[in-house]
Amino acid sequence: MSLIIALTESPAEILDCFPVMVQLRPNLQSAEFVGQIQQQFDRGYQLVSLRRDNLVLAVAGFHISTNLAWGKHLYIEDLVVDGGHQSQQYGQRLFQWLIDFARQHHCAQAHLDSGVQRFSAHRFYLHQRLEIRSHHFAMTFN
Repeated sequence: MSLIIALTESPAEILDCFPVMVQLRPNLQSAEFVGQIQQQFDRGYQLVSLRRDNLVLAVAGFHISTNLAWGKHLYIEDLVVDGGHQSQQYGQRLFQWLIDFARQHHCAQAHLDSGVQRFSAHRFYLHQRLEIRSHHFAMTFN
């Protein structure tokens, strides 16, 4: 059983991530997924997958940025473990990979937003020693 965590870049590797990513982002369409990810790559987004025996079990999307509030930081946009493989330390391993990546790239902090209804995710994040530091406000335009 080989466990590999690596950046995902090729169209085939990206498409392999779709069945897991759609569990977090149900609005996604498989036909548009690779193109959407590649567009986000152009803006600094990176995709990492955790695979066991070449099967994607967890996925994270993130970017490194700098702003006045946080300095240089890694922002986790997406983090999801396949529903059939949760509670097996895959999320923790992928999260630790992200933290190590942030440190290797001289980030001062890591950040993420999580939907208010995602109670199990919040428990996971608190267990990983993240702190609740703000409220996120949003507006949808019709």
